[in-house]
Amino acid sequence: MNDTGQPIDIPDRFPNDWKTKPTDRFILKWIKCNLSARITPRLLGLRGLRPWMITLAASGLGTMAGAVFAFGPAWAASAMAACAQVLDGVDGQFARLTNAQSKAGAFWDSVLDRYADGALVIGLTVWIGRNVEAVPYWLLGLLGFLAVVGSGLISYSTARAECLAVELGRPTLASKGTRTFVVVVCGFLTVFSCYAAVIALLYLAIHTNLVIVGRLKRAHGSAGDGASQSARDPGARRGGFPSRSGV
Repeated sequence: MNDTGQPIDIPDRFPNDWKTKPTDRFILKWIKCNLSARITPRLLGLRGLRPWMITLAASGLGTMAGAVFAFGPAWAASAMAACAQVLDGVDGQFARLTNAQSKAGAFWDSVLDRYADGALVIGLTVWIGRNVEAVPYWLLGLLGFLAVVGSGLISYSTARAECLAVELGRPTLASKGTRTFVVVVCGFLTVFSCYAAVIALLYLAIHTNLVIVGRLKRAHGSAGDGASQSARDPGARRGGFPSRSGV
């Protein structure tokens, strides 16, 4: 804000590209354009504020949402998780508008997101264990395990594919923004039925891992294509599918 308390106008050189990244899809893009972008301009005049501070606040709020899910009302956890998701879009916008983008900031954002992501899934699983007697503990543990691993692998496989130049195909409905949206909506719906939380956990456990299986198959096909190309062109053999040494 400026000295009069009004939001600072965004310069013309920042049309819309400051709001999102090229990799943003579906719900996450809508959240950033319609919610996060309303907050970011109001923070530009705050002296001493840095993007990493916003990243840390968003991650902390998201992690706290997981704790509230585990030990408190699901609707309160959902409200906190929704706020954290909106704030998670502010740090990147703030960095772009203040010319403070950095590889370190992007690394912070990606890593700290995993804490909030994991905490929300674990909190959801614990909430179901406390409130839904129809789900046996062995099944709940299995679903929770698959949900945590699947959610983490979505982000890891995306980043790994970018590093290795592996084409993953069309965008899916398993991104962090979509996963958080599903948990938030189902968390609010637990006011009417506790089984809404079970639906969210099933989505996280099943859909994310199906996406991972599809990505593995696609990567395997890419490796086969690369091997065939190398066999046809001996000079290209050194450019085949990257080794697994860095996995």
